[in-house]
Amino acid sequence: MGGPSPEHAISLKSGQGVTEALTRRGWAVSSLIVPHELTVDEAIQFVRVALQRENPDAVFLALHGVFGEDGAIQQLCEEVGIAYTGSDPAASRLGMDKIASRLRFEGAGLTTPTWSVVDPAASGDPARALGGRTFPVVVKPANQGSSIGVSLAADGPQLTQAIREAARYDTRILIESFIEGRELTVGVVADQPLPIVEIQSHRGLFDYTAKYTPGETTYMVPAAVPARIARRIQEAALIAHRAVGCRDLSRVDLILDRRGRPVILEVNTIPGFTPTSLLPKAAACLGWSYDVLCERLTTMALRREKSGTQTNGPNLGNLFVSPLLR
Repeated sequence: MGGPSPEHAISLKSGQGVTEALTRRGWAVSSLIVPHELTVDEAIQFVRVALQRENPDAVFLALHGVFGEDGAIQQLCEEVGIAYTGSDPAASRLGMDKIASRLRFEGAGLTTPTWSVVDPAASGDPARALGGRTFPVVVKPANQGSSIGVSLAADGPQLTQAIREAARYDTRILIESFIEGRELTVGVVADQPLPIVEIQSHRGLFDYTAKYTPGETTYMVPAAVPARIARRIQEAALIAHRAVGCRDLSRVDLILDRRGRPVILEVNTIPGFTPTSLLPKAAACLGWSYDVLCERLTTMALRREKSGTQTNGPNLGNLFVSPLLR
């Protein structure tokens, strides 16, 4: 848990929740907090030494953002030959890159907002950066999670400021049309779409503050959506999950627009994993407790490592948990 990402503090909460859940289920769990001040290269070496020391049966990845969702930690686990939860390095890199994944969604026939990419160093003219779209637009860095660096711009000065804010986190900036509609998210576990969650932000945009400030957002679990439309939304989420190449779990964020179409925004390969995060909330609608959900993800990783052998959590020995909060 932890790591060099701006999502360090959130990751700690996810990791602590997973640690406690798996301990309650009878696993032997060690928690590794990756210091925030490390560079990515330093974090890789830090974790490599810890894995060699602990020699775990599996790693539960609760790292969010850079180093957690960009394929770096997954590649390290592959190199040392230790089972880990979630998507492989290639899918992780693709899911983290909002531009590359957007192209993959469109190639799979999914609807996305109209969008363009700007270089913040060359985007002095707001009208040019707008790319022919009308206000309002959403501005976001290409490689961040938790809505870090995301802004809603309603005019030229706001667009300039939004680009400046996003440029703090990336050299590629995504500008997309603001889609009016209902903000929804669909978790996917073991290729099964979970019940839909509706997000009602009281700020007009589901940004970092809305996500993590109590009282700023209301969540409807499950969302009140007609069955026919709900199936369409879940099917679109599963297509997005598969288009990126995700395995084990993901959370697909989307807008249900005024025409009743699911408009895909992004896929999160390591969604928030606190007991009150959105994916666990959706899983609870199916009767999966938070503890059972954490254990299912762990056993999926171990089954891959054991080449299909059926396994039961408490009998598999020591589990090393790398917790990062979301």
